[in-house]
Amino acid sequence: MSKSTPIPSRQEILDWLNDNPGQSGKRDIARAFGVSGQAKIELKRILREMQAEGLIEKRSRKFRDPDSLPPVTVLRMLREDASGDQWAEPAEWSGEGPAPAVLFVSKQGEPALAQGDRILGRLTPVEGESYGYQARLIRKIGEAAHRILGVFRKSTEGGRIMPIDKGLANEWQVPASATLGAKDGELVEAEQTGPRGRMGLPKARVIEVLGDPGAPRAVSLIAIHQHGIPDDFPDAVVAEADAAKPATLDGREDLTELPFITIDPADARDRDDACLVIPDDDPKNEGGHLLWVAIADVAHYVTPGSELDREARKRGNSSYFPDRVVPMLPDSLSGDLCSLHENVDRAVLAVRMKIDSFGRKISHRFTRGMIRSVASLEYAQVQAAQDGTPDEKTEDLVEDVIAPIYACYQSLLHARAQRQPLELELPERQIVIGEDGKVASIQFKERLDAHKLIEEFMVLANVAAAEELERLKRPLLYRVHEEPSLEKIEALREVAQASGFTLAKGQVLKTAHLNNLLSQSEGSEFDELLNMTTLRSMTQAYYYPQNFGHFGLALRSYAHFTSPIRRYSDLIVHRALIAGHGWGKDGLSAWDIEHLEETAKQISDTERRSMAAERDTTDRYLAAYLSERVGSEFTGRIAGVQKFGAFVRLDETGADGLIPIREIGREFFHYDRDAQELVGAETGLTIKPGLRVTVRLAEAVPITGGLMLELLEVEGQNMPSGKRKGRRPGTKPPRKVARGASKKRAIARKVKRTRKP
Repeated sequence: MSKSTPIPSRQEILDWLNDNPGQSGKRDIARAFGVSGQAKIELKRILREMQAEGLIEKRSRKFRDPDSLPPVTVLRMLREDASGDQWAEPAEWSGEGPAPAVLFVSKQGEPALAQGDRILGRLTPVEGESYGYQARLIRKIGEAAHRILGVFRKSTEGGRIMPIDKGLANEWQVPASATLGAKDGELVEAEQTGPRGRMGLPKARVIEVLGDPGAPRAVSLIAIHQHGIPDDFPDAVVAEADAAKPATLDGREDLTELPFITIDPADARDRDDACLVIPDDDPKNEGGHLLWVAIADVAHYVTPGSELDREARKRGNSSYFPDRVVPMLPDSLSGDLCSLHENVDRAVLAVRMKIDSFGRKISHRFTRGMIRSVASLEYAQVQAAQDGTPDEKTEDLVEDVIAPIYACYQSLLHARAQRQPLELELPERQIVIGEDGKVASIQFKERLDAHKLIEEFMVLANVAAAEELERLKRPLLYRVHEEPSLEKIEALREVAQASGFTLAKGQVLKTAHLNNLLSQSEGSEFDELLNMTTLRSMTQAYYYPQNFGHFGLALRSYAHFTSPIRRYSDLIVHRALIAGHGWGKDGLSAWDIEHLEETAKQISDTERRSMAAERDTTDRYLAAYLSERVGSEFTGRIAGVQKFGAFVRLDETGADGLIPIREIGREFFHYDRDAQELVGAETGLTIKPGLRVTVRLAEAVPITGGLMLELLEVEGQNMPSGKRKGRRPGTKPPRKVARGASKKRAIARKVKRTRKP
């Protein structure tokens, strides 16, 4: 710098700070511009004025441009975008406008980073791009910050957040500077920013304000945010879907003259499967059928490595709620080009299966084709036509289309009886939402033969897909369902014995043994209990590149093929079939194959995420529906017990509520884990699964989905008021005897398991 201008201008100082973010102290600036002596006083004054005007900010004894980031910065990791790039944001930002975008560039061997993780990153400014910096990892400084959804309650010091999750009891404390303008009573998403403070509450900051938690249709929105389900498609994904054109007949088998139909629920949002049955005229297969199952050719539109493909893999599956669906694919595909609408040509992957008169699959053949569905029908509509009351749409289809479908289904029932898949009978609830967004009614869905035959057709097509890919020696994703653990089966056996039934012992467990148990209890008061306990004893199904069989369906090989609109697993199977048959360049890619196990874990996790969100939504809708009936009495059955109380499943709605231990009786209750019982210390009153009860609804909290109940009657006998002094007829002796019996059972089991044969 020349001697005539010893003091730099403000702009010169800003430019130098941007170019030298690591040297931002007053001495560094003075040295860079050759400022010395009395001139330093003037430089200090200029820096003080720039700080007061917000042009720079002071950190310790250094200055920096508030609209820039230092070379070493604490960053918070964001989600990957549709292109697979991972972005970050500075943990702190005080500049005007939004914080600059930071592209994270990883090196091989560095740890994987999840959304919300905090890192110390080294930043490099970038020019000529849509983002401001690139970042490389110095070190990871924390796991993803814990997040919650809750109701914000304003206070003079900021506010508190009341979590909506039933499992979280603590409130979160939010300082005034971190409320993001949330109003009292609004639903917010927040993340933890520090440990418990003076009042024992964790510190948090609001990161999104979601509005009125009681607003119509807010229930599913809560679940979507709480479980991190992506519900907005990136622009690039939508653009790719909108640019898709209908597939042509080129390279496909023309099946448009065959009378395929689709059969779906009345509120179906997509139609990805169609079926057709033709009596087999082969004299060697007398009484047999040719069963066609055609599935939307999603692979034609969602190709490996595309924006659509990356987003579909990330979502893993569609998520279904009473008032909305969060689809795996944009509506232009799921609701149009990939949906098998009637009287429209649609691309499919189809399988023709030759079935004998006993319902056994003799052979199968896959093809990539084009169909034209002759009718889009509903389950009840098809059942009514078969039962003799067709409507205008089905009357011309009964003889040639619907009747053969039912005839084929009857033959498949013979094979099903031989195979003995698990026959659970659990009523499915349907929550009906009115135009105002509130629950209009709770219904139990009727199980028609029309439902069952479609399920049976789809199972058979899935088996054929797995067998075909095994024949072609192609990699695939199996749907795996392993047999239950010995511990869970032993627990089921104890519940069965307590209910007066038996489960065979000393042999390899088969579904036939479980079906025999369920058959014993059918029609009894323990029917629902044993169905629920059997279901809970099962392992959770998952996806995997290796075949470990499907226990519940009693099948050796099983792969999902029939719903590629809503399951990424099925898209992988479609691609494998395309590659195996050489039907095009959109088959399973080298990347797909290399990452098959990783994909299996990803989509197994997203499936569980959706199930949890759907279950939470159902609980909240049920609580909202019942909140207007607090104080009413309901009948139900004890569904489970824990040391803190008993769970009751209400007959009318199927909702589960909790009777806290303090509400069961005015005495101490011992929890017997082995026997799954609560036993009164004074009266011997025993609360166990299966008992019929009458309860009063004490509390219903829609925001959490929690129901609190008061116990009024057990097996028709009123709960006595006041402290119990003596034993009631039919109750167990006091705890000492019950505890001894439980201990003897536990010892007997231990001896039996350790004794050699």
